[in-house]
Amino acid sequence: MNPIYVNPATGHLLRVVDDALVDDAGGNFPIVGGIPRFCEVENYASSFGHQWNKFQGTQIDREGVGGEPSKVRFFAETGWRPEELAGLDILEVGSGAGRFSRVVLEATTANLYSVDYSSAIEANWRNNGAIAPDRLHLSQASIYDLPFPDGRFDKVVCLGVLQHTPDFEASISSLVRKARPDGEIVVDFYEIRGFWTKLNAKYLLRPVTRRMSQERLLSLIDRHADRLIAASRLLQRIGLGMLRRFLPVVDIYGTLPAGLSEDQLREWVVLDTFDMFSPAYDNPQRLKDVEKMFERAGATVRFAGHIDSAAVVRAVRRKTETGELSE
Repeated sequence: MNPIYVNPATGHLLRVVDDALVDDAGGNFPIVGGIPRFCEVENYASSFGHQWNKFQGTQIDREGVGGEPSKVRFFAETGWRPEELAGLDILEVGSGAGRFSRVVLEATTANLYSVDYSSAIEANWRNNGAIAPDRLHLSQASIYDLPFPDGRFDKVVCLGVLQHTPDFEASISSLVRKARPDGEIVVDFYEIRGFWTKLNAKYLLRPVTRRMSQERLLSLIDRHADRLIAASRLLQRIGLGMLRRFLPVVDIYGTLPAGLSEDQLREWVVLDTFDMFSPAYDNPQRLKDVEKMFERAGATVRFAGHIDSAAVVRAVRRKTETGELSE
C-alpha cells in the first residue's frame, strides 16, 4: 500500500496493519476488496454506486463506440497532452466506474490516485485494476475529507461531480488544497445560463424522483425508454426540438456520443436518464461565480468557458512570495 495516505481528520500518515490503514493516534480505516474506505459505504452518493455497478462498462471507451468519447472529452476539457503527464501524480475526484481513469492509465504513464464517495469505486477496480496496478490507487472517500496530504498533486481533475455535492464552494476549496504550488485543477459542471436552465423535465420532476427507491426509478425509466426515444426523435423531425427539454429523458442529440448502435443508444439513455433524476443533489452554477470560488480558494483561473456543452474551469494553485501554498 502506498504511504501517501493520511488520516483526513488529522493529517497523520497511515500505515497498513492487517486489513486496515491505521495511525498512532487511533485512526483506523478498513481496506475492503483491496480498496481503502474513508467513509461510510452508504451515503448521499449511493445512487451513483447503484448506477455505476449496474452500468459499469457503458461509458468505457471500446470498439463500437465511435470516436473514443471519454478520451476525447478528457483531453479536450483538461487541455492536457498525454506526453506532458508522464510520471506525474494525478488526483481524480469522483471517478464513477472509471471512464476517465481508463484514459489516464492507457494514454499516459501518470500515477493516478482516484477517489469516489460511492461504491462505484468497486466498478472502477473491476474495469481498470488490471491495466496498471502499480500506477492506480483507488479509495472510497468524501471530496471534503480526501485522504492525501495538502499540496501533494501535480494535477487535480474532477469531471461530472461538483454539481452533485452539497456545498459547491467547499468542494472546490478541497480540490485546490490538494494541488501542489502551481499545480493545475480542472473541473466541469452544470451551468446556469438563465432562468430557463431549470425550466425542464429534470428539475420539474426531481423533487419526486430523487425520493423514489433506486430500483423503482430505474425500472420506470427502463420501461418507458423506447417511447421516450421515439418521442424525442419525432419532435426533432417535425422541427419542435426545443420541446425535448420537457421530455423526462436525456437529450439524445445534445449529450450522447455519435456512432452508437440502437442497443447502445438505449443503454446510454437509461443510464443518463437515471443520472438526471436520481442524485440527492443537483446544483448548477454560473460560470463567473465558479471563477470567484477558485480565486477565494487560492487558485488563479487560467481558463473559464465552454468545451462542447460543458462549462469548464482550469486553474493553478497560487503560492505566496515565500513559496508557501496560498490558503
